[in-house]
Amino acid sequence: MDNTVDATTPSQGTAAAPHDPWLWLEDIHSPQALDWVTARNTATEDMLHDDAYRGLEASVLSVLDADDRIPMATKRGGFYYNFWRDAAHPKGLWRRTSWESYRTEDPRWQILLDVDALASAEGIDWVFAGSRMLHPADGGEYQRALVRLSPDGGDAVEVREFDLSASAFLPGGFTLPAGKTQVGWDGPDAWYVATDFGQGSLTRSGYARTVRRVERGMDPADAPEAFCVDASHVMASVSVDQTPGFEHVIATDVIDFFTTRTSILRAGAWVPVDVPTHVRVGVHRQWLLFSPQQDCELGGTHLPAGSLAVADLDAFLAGDRTVTTVFTPDAATSLQSTSFTADYLLLTVLHHVSSRVLVADPAAGWSLSPLEVGAGAHLDLSIGAVDDEDPETANDYWLVSSGFLTPATLSRGTVGAGVPEPVKSSPARFDATGLEVHQFFATSDDGTRVPYFQVGPADLVHDGANPVLMNGYGGFETSLTPSYSGVVGRAWLRRDGDTGRGGVYVLANIRGGGEYGPEWHRAALRENRHRAYEDFAAIARDLVARGVTTPAHLAATGRSNGGLLVGNMLTRYPELFGAISCGVPLLDMRRYTRLSAGHSWIAEYGDPEVPEDWEFIRGFSPYHLLDEALASGARFPRALIWSATSDDRVGPVQARKMAAKMLDAGVPGIWYRESLEGGHAGASDNRQSAQMLATSYEFLWRTVA
Repeated sequence: MDNTVDATTPSQGTAAAPHDPWLWLEDIHSPQALDWVTARNTATEDMLHDDAYRGLEASVLSVLDADDRIPMATKRGGFYYNFWRDAAHPKGLWRRTSWESYRTEDPRWQILLDVDALASAEGIDWVFAGSRMLHPADGGEYQRALVRLSPDGGDAVEVREFDLSASAFLPGGFTLPAGKTQVGWDGPDAWYVATDFGQGSLTRSGYARTVRRVERGMDPADAPEAFCVDASHVMASVSVDQTPGFEHVIATDVIDFFTTRTSILRAGAWVPVDVPTHVRVGVHRQWLLFSPQQDCELGGTHLPAGSLAVADLDAFLAGDRTVTTVFTPDAATSLQSTSFTADYLLLTVLHHVSSRVLVADPAAGWSLSPLEVGAGAHLDLSIGAVDDEDPETANDYWLVSSGFLTPATLSRGTVGAGVPEPVKSSPARFDATGLEVHQFFATSDDGTRVPYFQVGPADLVHDGANPVLMNGYGGFETSLTPSYSGVVGRAWLRRDGDTGRGGVYVLANIRGGGEYGPEWHRAALRENRHRAYEDFAAIARDLVARGVTTPAHLAATGRSNGGLLVGNMLTRYPELFGAISCGVPLLDMRRYTRLSAGHSWIAEYGDPEVPEDWEFIRGFSPYHLLDEALASGARFPRALIWSATSDDRVGPVQARKMAAKMLDAGVPGIWYRESLEGGHAGASDNRQSAQMLATSYEFLWRTVA
């Protein structure tokens, strides 16, 4: 991390850096900084962690640890794999079972890896970060996996080779030390590895810029370079499609968060997929998939932003630019995800932020038809193939459905065979009797209609006295959808304040997100970032105008980019809110590119080192907007700013500095809490998640209820 104080005189072409007396807090693990963190944590916990808080924390933890949650599974060969945490196994169990067992109420699981036992044996607080299995060449059972383990819940992971048949790490097997690593199989005795290989091997974003092909027994440092990208880009990666008969080695140059170059290995050479860099490229069996982020033409075919097109892979690489349009968005509908079964392509789309599923049939010219799923209104649907390589499950799919007041159900179906059959359902975690969901539209400053969901009592009294919690994100084309949360139900909707009222929950679908596709996202990029904040403020005003609440009873919460969002509410629109919970946030937009992975987000926010960019970035940098708000005599809402020491994506330092600056200025009602573990999620197990969630909800409820 760069902890150097900026020079007072900038070099040519670099924006001048404002004076910053809190740079010492950027030294994450320095005794002075950690002493400050400890003092702030103690003050916050002394203020908040009483019997009421402990009751809420226990209630939240019971939701997270519930034994009757749905154990979501992934089919590989004849087994169904699941990772599970509960009260007895806080760090979790990696396990598997058969289909016959899985569909019973109490499946019999084979434990592959007990992470709690591993952490105890090795004295390291390991966090399971996933696995990648080696496809069996003979079509038999999977035998090997690469297991990813984080020592602190951050993005940096250690990689170890695992023997699935022995339920143990392979003695003398492949290993890599902790780092921001990507690794994939290239047969049973070789791997493509993207990691820190020493000087010059990382991009400015802190990710690998080189990928090496490492053979068994070889020191990764001695392996030949297979692919590399410019250090100014975000990262390099190489993946291998292991599908029998359709094996492909695919290299991706991630230029920035939204532009890439894709190449495919042919006869020992990388053959580029010749499309504009804003077109997202997917590879599946014999097809290339194209999803443009801006309007473009391929082979004479016009492709609107957010559409989906396909082409024959071999023909396209040979120069044939013939493409077939599969999906075209409209003003209300956007593509969210795709998944292939053996014979069909499944598309999840949002229509005014509610999910629908479509089926494309390649054998019928990629014609589209709705999938019969039996869903209702205002639902979140997630669909994916079960296993397109197994003849018995070739066109089977998983469907997970939920809504704000509808607990999740996992169903399994077959394309063309009617409504899917429910397999497992989660019980209700709170009493939804008398609650309703409505969708409203607020008018933003530029006249754009912005949707939001409101969840609350059917007999809501419109007297402005209801405690309301707004949640938002508005960035990176991420969509917020109407899914079930037992935590929101218990911690907000079903709590009673002094007036006997429960809370009202609001989900804001502001620009910058992906709810209406790439154009909705691009509308709030860079110099237009202010539109996301204007949208959120417009919803806040609409709630007041409709008599739902008043600023004294209105709270807002957001994490990461959502933390930047509510940081702007705190400094640009303090008069609209009574309380703010700002988690793992970006806040100092002058230095964000120098901190943790910040350089990778320049395409979203702009480059503060460029004077022209800094001119608009400073307009949404809460750390600097605070000065203007203080000078104007603004009265700020109470705020809880929280982060995690081990967060190696955003880092804790921006949250630290913002809290320190506000406290030093004498702003009342400012609190700070920092978890020592948990990475960017702010928690690495259910106990830590419950502490973090209960701290945030209890603070907000006490302030506005």
